Amino acid sequence: MEDKAMDRNLALEVVRVTEAAALSCARLMGRGDEKACDQAAVDAMRKAFDSVRIRGTVAIGEGERDEAPMLFIGEKVGGGDGASAEVDIALDPLEGTTICATGRGNAISVIAIAEHGKFLHAPDTYMEKIAVGPKGRGVIDLRKSPTENLKRVADAMGRYVEDLTVCILDRPRHEKLVREVREAGARIKLIGDGDVAGAVATCFEETGVDILMGVGGAPEGVLAAAAMKCVGGDFQGRLKYRSENEIERARGMGIEDIERIFGIEELAGGPVMFAATGVTSGDFLRGVRYFGGGATTHSVVMRSATGTVRWIESRHHFDRKPNYGW
Repeated sequence: MEDKAMDRNLALEVVRVTEAAALSCARLMGRGDEKACDQAAVDAMRKAFDSVRIRGTVAIGEGERDEAPMLFIGEKVGGGDGASAEVDIALDPLEGTTICATGRGNAISVIAIAEHGKFLHAPDTYMEKIAVGPKGRGVIDLRKSPTENLKRVADAMGRYVEDLTVCILDRPRHEKLVREVREAGARIKLIGDGDVAGAVATCFEETGVDILMGVGGAPEGVLAAAAMKCVGGDFQGRLKYRSENEIERARGMGIEDIERIFGIEELAGGPVMFAATGVTSGDFLRGVRYFGGGATTHSVVMRSATGTVRWIESRHHFDRKPNYGW
């Protein structure tokens, strides 16, 4: 029987929180102020959490308490009437601050929920990632070269490597990766930011994205793993430390093997829920669109217990709903 903490109705409650964050920060799309975009999303999400009937602890958030005044790691959120059992929360009020500030695509607001202690507890560092949709599940391996992984995924999908599209963050650190993928013959989609959306896109054929590779943020890796678990995708991550201090912090958190490759169950164990709302239009979510007195939002809600994926298009009238800051 499903745990009360992970009741199916919770997923629909949480999407209101991602909607609130998206509605708030989307007002600042393209205005060039990354900090203002992020702050608007954080403020709205934190306020919206007060009405959600959970006793939640932020496991993946805006950073340590001394770095983030709200939605910091360890902060308690929720607690509405009839609050259920304790859950851990991984969140990013605005995944893609730069792309929101510059008006580009694939910025989202995202939340994942798991039973207490089921999200990977690690320092806020980088993570080497590989993600693929359900048709490539079980064949990816970070210990293998990008070329070998492309061949394995192509074989699993019944395609040629030349048929695959690889999503990669557009960063100088990926020059070697991009060169190898090109030499292997695969197509490449470079993105400026937002690798949670890039990873999740591999699970939906209509996006045209088949595999995500490269190094991005570790917190985003946990969020992506939670989403992909809901829809049967596959994900592996290996922490890439920037300093000896981060290595020592990881060991202090119980990670003895600093080269360990983490699978989905180690990143997001047990039943999980995932909700995301588009801020700017991207591969699998449309962005916020305003009209006189309101706006429309496009969201996705997923649950690993059933594999259910719900697409939610909402029409918001600002004179009839709580003001979360937009």
